[in-house]
Amino acid sequence: MILILLGPPGVGKGSQANKIIDGFGVTHISTGDIFRKNIKEETELGLKVKEIIAAGELVSDDLTNELVFDRLSNETSENGFMLDGYPRNINQAEALDKWLSENGKELTKVIYIDADKDVLISRIAGRRVCKNCGATYHVVNHPPKEEGICDICGGTLIQRPDDNEETAKSRIEIYEEQTSPLVEYYTKSGKLQRFNGNNEIEEVYLEIENSLK
Repeated sequence: MILILLGPPGVGKGSQANKIIDGFGVTHISTGDIFRKNIKEETELGLKVKEIIAAGELVSDDLTNELVFDRLSNETSENGFMLDGYPRNINQAEALDKWLSENGKELTKVIYIDADKDVLISRIAGRRVCKNCGATYHVVNHPPKEEGICDICGGTLIQRPDDNEETAKSRIEIYEEQTSPLVEYYTKSGKLQRFNGNNEIEEVYLEIENSLK
């Protein structure tokens, strides 16, 4: 099983990713994780990424593709994998199609979770993160037992700088601009299936689970 997980900020991709991993045993492959791992291990590709980020520039499609395909070449899970945060544009999508074809693999499904903009903004602005262990909460949907304190480790909960309303609006607009061509691309291929992220987490996952089964 080879999956791509698409969805705007605040739609609940993280929650669904965890449930899909637990339910189907696929490996979660995130471009952010790949970047951080290569930078930490100071690989040749990682050093290139570190230099680009330090200069305040965007990592090119070619380098992103190279990092992702290097990671996929070492994937051994019998149940397959799920890509999260990749591809981000048509160039990357076409490169992925080519790599899959050359390696005798085929994309199973693109899981596209969408939600109303006001719902997304509310979710992002209400998000709180543990400063210590990174656990996530929401002031309305998933509050901690004690306000401002992590249930897991007792650490302090904070609001990240990019989780305010204005930044949330900007992030969503950028995502829509970048992703709408991808949605069209995968819709044409017949691989994309939409899920309503306005619904509760369990309800969304049940639909995803049934579609994958």
